Amino acid sequence: MKKNLCISFIFIFSLLLSACSLEQDVANLYKKEKPLESEIVIPESFSDNKQETIKVVLTQDGKKVEFADFVHFEIWKQDGSLNYNMEQAEEAGNGTYSLSKEFDSDGLYYIKVHASNDGSIIMPQKQFIVGKLSKSELEFLQKGLQKQNENHEHHH
Repeated sequence: MKKNLCISFIFIFSLLLSACSLEQDVANLYKKEKPLESEIVIPESFSDNKQETIKVVLTQDGKKVEFADFVHFEIWKQDGSLNYNMEQAEEAGNGTYSLSKEFDSDGLYYIKVHASNDGSIIMPQKQFIVGKLSKSELEFLQKGLQKQNENHEHHH
């Protein structure tokens, strides 16, 4: 009797578990993230005291992003001596957003793009040079290259 009860219990338990099995296309029921991607486009060379245009091209799910939720540019000088306020980019069409800026001193700068669209937020960053580098900025870049080379030496 105990054996029949045990077998019945296992049968009912198995039946209940099989009813909870996953459907083949269950993954399609969940929202799939479509990450926002960017390409920061910087002029080949900058001159101080000259208006230059920096652009970012935004894509999402393989398509150019028109009317992003927001696109802001943040620019600062590597040595901390200059920090521009975050500025809203202008929409130039075809997924391109731009900012025109005049740089009044030479040096190593960074730009960070703050962008959002359809729930995806990104903040890519890129460095660029205006005019000529100071000795300390050149040393800073060389130290960065040395660290990169040291990190890659041990890979075989």
